[in-house]
Amino acid sequence: MKTVAVIGGGPAGLMAAEILSQDGVQVDLYDAMPSFGRKFLLAGVGGMNITHSEPFDAFLSRYGARAADIQPLLGVFSPATLREWIHGLGVETFVGSSGRVFPKDMKAAPLLRAWLHRLRESGVRFHVRHRWLGWVNDGALRFASPQGELNVCANAVVLALGGGSWTKLGSDGAWVPLLEQRGVEITPLLPSNCGFDVAGGWSEHLRSRFAGQPLKTVALRFSDAAGHVHQRTGELMLSDTGVEGSLVYALSALLRDTIALQGLATLELDLAPDKPLQRLVAEVAHPRGARSLSSHLQSRAGIKGVKMALLREILSAEQLNDPEKLAHAIKSLPLTLGAPRPLDEVISSAGGVRFEALDDTLMLRKLPGVFCAGEMLDWEAPTGGYLLTACLASGRVAGQGALHYLRTHHAATD
Repeated sequence: MKTVAVIGGGPAGLMAAEILSQDGVQVDLYDAMPSFGRKFLLAGVGGMNITHSEPFDAFLSRYGARAADIQPLLGVFSPATLREWIHGLGVETFVGSSGRVFPKDMKAAPLLRAWLHRLRESGVRFHVRHRWLGWVNDGALRFASPQGELNVCANAVVLALGGGSWTKLGSDGAWVPLLEQRGVEITPLLPSNCGFDVAGGWSEHLRSRFAGQPLKTVALRFSDAAGHVHQRTGELMLSDTGVEGSLVYALSALLRDTIALQGLATLELDLAPDKPLQRLVAEVAHPRGARSLSSHLQSRAGIKGVKMALLREILSAEQLNDPEKLAHAIKSLPLTLGAPRPLDEVISSAGGVRFEALDDTLMLRKLPGVFCAGEMLDWEAPTGGYLLTACLASGRVAGQGALHYLRTHHAATD
């Protein structure tokens, strides 16, 4: 019987294992952690977002510069196919008001349990606490295990080792030098779907009193390094060092790349997106009598709490006391960002094995019989189900590629 080693027990690796085992291949699934799907489970905390129901062209556009490389993968395993696959595991799904798709119970654990059970039933052998160390000279795989170092031979290999975010869950990027030593082209791993530090940091007052508080219903405007203007409305949150949250994550790739090119990136925040500027000018200029500025802005413009604190943090006394300038600042408050948060803190990573280093089956051109899938490939996408969908799709394509390789290699050698 032909054997395949699948290294990495996240969604991409599990999907590759499923495709291979269903075809009668003996699959050994290895993961460095004590259990499988740890990042998958964490992503399900607060609601397991599986995919998105928007039209395919809009869905594909979320993959930015790598959309053309992701398209063939989604052609094999589309968002609609993904939902059918989940239903086959006995898990019902629904479409939320945002268009995102969730399991009916909003949880990741039942889905993962059902999936692992099906893989065990199909004969997949699981090996936890097995950290891949590369290859030995005869081509065998090296693993550090509880029993010491092991050498494992397999007829093909699927690498699904994740990116560089969340080291404690297993995605540590330790595979990068192992592949680079073999001549594989890799784009450096970078933060994606991440928060950012403000240039110069927050004052101790703002940090100690308002870090962790949300800025609800604000509009964000940003001009990237190419001069393109991006606008979104939603929520963000103040962190100890800057800003984070869905509104920032959605633009994180553009913000990161702008900072890389220019050293800084400046956002403009509209703290009162439901109020036209001229109306806001009139409200702010209304005589406030003996009331404090904070009381005045709360009653006339709905500005209070963290929004008021942010105005005091960024504006000068002269700007705060000039109704015209203050109203303009409320509608367009500049916030300068100096750096993305470190890779280990972020939701996902960009960079990885370049598609140019892979053939159409996701096999490494430099290493026949070795396939790559999941977040270790050079692509990125926003949250909203896009990350999981592409990971699963690439795992399916890599599994099918490994099957094809086994058939052709078997025909040529046996």
